[in-house]
Amino acid sequence: MAVLTNEINGFEIDQFNQYDLTVGKIEGICPLCSHDRSPEHQKSKCASYDWERGLGTCHHCGEVFQLHTYKRRGDTEKVYVKPKEFEPEEVYLLSQNLRDWFEKRGISYETLKSMRVTEGKEFMPQTGKDENAIHFNYFIGGQLVNIKYRDGRKNFKLYKGAEKVLYNIDNTVGYDSIIIVEGEIDALSLYEAGIKNAVSVPNGATIGTNNLDYLDNCIDYFSDKEKVILALDQDEAGQALQQEFVRRLGAEICHIVDLEDCKDANEYLIKYGKQRLGQCIAKAKPVPLENVVTFRDIEGEITDFVRNGFKPGFQVGLENFDSIFSTYTGQFITVTGIPSSGKSDFVDQMVVGYNKNYGWKTAFASPENAPTYLHAHKLMRKVWNDMPQESDLGTERWRQIADHVSDNFFFIDMERYNLDAVLKKGAELVKRKGIKCLVIDPFNKVRDENAKTEDVNRYTMEYLTKIEVFAKKFDVLVIIVAHPTKMYKDKDGKIEEPTMYNIKGGGEWYDASYHGLLVHRDYENKTVKAKVLKVKFQNLGENGAEAHFKWEPRSGGFIPILPPGEIANSALPWE
Repeated sequence: MAVLTNEINGFEIDQFNQYDLTVGKIEGICPLCSHDRSPEHQKSKCASYDWERGLGTCHHCGEVFQLHTYKRRGDTEKVYVKPKEFEPEEVYLLSQNLRDWFEKRGISYETLKSMRVTEGKEFMPQTGKDENAIHFNYFIGGQLVNIKYRDGRKNFKLYKGAEKVLYNIDNTVGYDSIIIVEGEIDALSLYEAGIKNAVSVPNGATIGTNNLDYLDNCIDYFSDKEKVILALDQDEAGQALQQEFVRRLGAEICHIVDLEDCKDANEYLIKYGKQRLGQCIAKAKPVPLENVVTFRDIEGEITDFVRNGFKPGFQVGLENFDSIFSTYTGQFITVTGIPSSGKSDFVDQMVVGYNKNYGWKTAFASPENAPTYLHAHKLMRKVWNDMPQESDLGTERWRQIADHVSDNFFFIDMERYNLDAVLKKGAELVKRKGIKCLVIDPFNKVRDENAKTEDVNRYTMEYLTKIEVFAKKFDVLVIIVAHPTKMYKDKDGKIEEPTMYNIKGGGEWYDASYHGLLVHRDYENKTVKAKVLKVKFQNLGENGAEAHFKWEPRSGGFIPILPPGEIANSALPWE
């Protein structure tokens, strides 16, 4: 047997051999059932031990058990509220009514005990009173960290202030795969079918935004997994969640379950039984091959297009700008403008808007926005919609905004910025934090040090090709700030507005970019305008169209106004 270490599968061992079994033996008693057997069988070697994987299997009761307990490497920075630990005997005290309710759904009392489901009174805000509720207990590292409550009217709530994690995540340690379902009852259904390494999301799926903070808190559990099987609900929200898991965890390890004519795993269990449910999970198919597409792979998208036409693009929440420009993910935007025109500030406004409208998280590789604390302060002002004062420090409002900025905006901080390193870190942030947007500001300070050519045009094309591949692979919107290298003055001595052709390697920028924007400050009228230089798809914007703004100094926000010459009668919020 190999030498045992203090770490297994990327997890520190918190307690080695928690049942005090004979170390080194590959078979022996079962710590879960042997003590309940008749005296002549209590010492029977009914279990197999795999000390290196940290798992044991009983051939009598059929249970899989952890030989060790584990803790995550590095404690989370956040401080969460922890529920009070319940007494072990509470798992045996389920009422007959509750047992009968689960029995109708194909779930046995033995499964409820094994998964440590409990029952009790709990105040439910939906009804305004104490209700008898099912307690789905969430553990991580062997500790109770959250509870999901469900009453008889299908009202739900999580323990206030507790850490969000995946239900049953501890039981996946030692397995080379994880099955993800959408509800605790679905996880219980798979357990009933003999599948112990199934987890459930804590708060279901929603259409439009799926902020997988629970995945962030459990991401280390996926580091050694060869396969992630997605058995999510077959409705629109469930399929959107499926897509996000594939994006975060990687198509190369994800497999999709076809639940046939059933909405979820529990419905499948009730209709077809546990044997067939197990077979259904085993038949999960890999996500379609990258770079190979058949009609059947995209038939749903084609059907949707025939019915509804182009999908609307994503917008930043500035009415006048939204009317002329929107975008999809999997693309990149080039933003240009003369120095001190407000390019970086407008990009910040865009990503704050995407965050507000869609819950998108953003990562910045912004060498020119140093020091980082000033950039974070700028974002805080935009989220706050005001300039925080010393008197705000330590207040509830300060804490809420600080938490929000910390959870949604990430700053890539490098001594020497390199494009490949930035994109690698971006990929990591997709997986660990779920970013949906990456900002490179400016491109000339994030060099491609692995470029194979010194030719400006070829270098630019290689650079932008890497950006495009990253954007498509991870379904991320990339925003690149690019300074013009050539600036000319008109006959009146004013600097002319640059175009994308004024950027070094300009022709390649225009050809390769999905979209191009100009941010230009009018010092005479004290306004800023955003001009659409290019949109690849005409349903997303209007080439040459402009949106005009006043810049609000306290929040750093952009206030939509009429174009110059029409602003005299436009009252601004601070005027």
